[in-house]
Amino acid sequence: MSENDASQAFLESLPEVKPGERFQFACHPEVKCFNACCADLNLMLTPYDVLRLRQGLARFGQPMSSRDFMTAHAHVGQAPDTGFPALALVMAEGAGKPCPFVRHDGCSVYAHRPGACRTYPIGRASKLGQDGGIVEQFFLVKERHCVGFLEDRHWDLDAWLSDQGLAAYNAWNDRYVRLLARQKKTGRAIDNRRATMVLMALYQLDSFQGFVKDMNLFRRLDVSEERQAAVLADEEAALDFALQWVELVLLGDCEGLRPAP
Repeated sequence: MSENDASQAFLESLPEVKPGERFQFACHPEVKCFNACCADLNLMLTPYDVLRLRQGLARFGQPMSSRDFMTAHAHVGQAPDTGFPALALVMAEGAGKPCPFVRHDGCSVYAHRPGACRTYPIGRASKLGQDGGIVEQFFLVKERHCVGFLEDRHWDLDAWLSDQGLAAYNAWNDRYVRLLARQKKTGRAIDNRRATMVLMALYQLDSFQGFVKDMNLFRRLDVSEERQAAVLADEEAALDFALQWVELVLLGDCEGLRPAP
């Protein structure tokens, strides 16, 4: 079972939160369990999570190349069903195995924290529906130690997702889910060489930008000059292109990206 499948099975064992239903929760430094949930985690990182974490570190004077980030903060595995790289955040050494970014006063990269951290205490499961759209479900992750559920703050799903700034995260991550689903549907996992290519393209965007330039990749693809410049200058534009390029290379077609005429 892949990490994604295991996470989905775990979430589906929890009580579902449906649109319009309300729950009670708040987290802040005065809550006595503050930071307790930020330790000993099995926190999988999506390509967009890595991009944003690196942006957050750079903002606070700790710029890191993608390779340095992965060396310091990620364990790289491989999903058995697709062969795609599977990245998990490495916890810090010490009592309780804390998140490497947590401090006494909270998350040091809070504005750039991963999507799973933003969603908590809601868990989001997403999969590809029969019509090709994303089907999402939400579940309440109510851990025994958490007293945030006793706080007098009430939410519905829309209010919570908006407050936590999840729109961009969910949009990027759903694109990745679609790519994984297409590969899984082939019934075969990619080989190690292609897995290394996917790792570079989706998780090492600074390296991918160099690859695109050095290999003259745009000469083989139908990409406007404006988009070419954006891909080489901006990592979000590079990720947008990389998701399409990986789909084209692995699966032979991609809506939005075609070989040069």
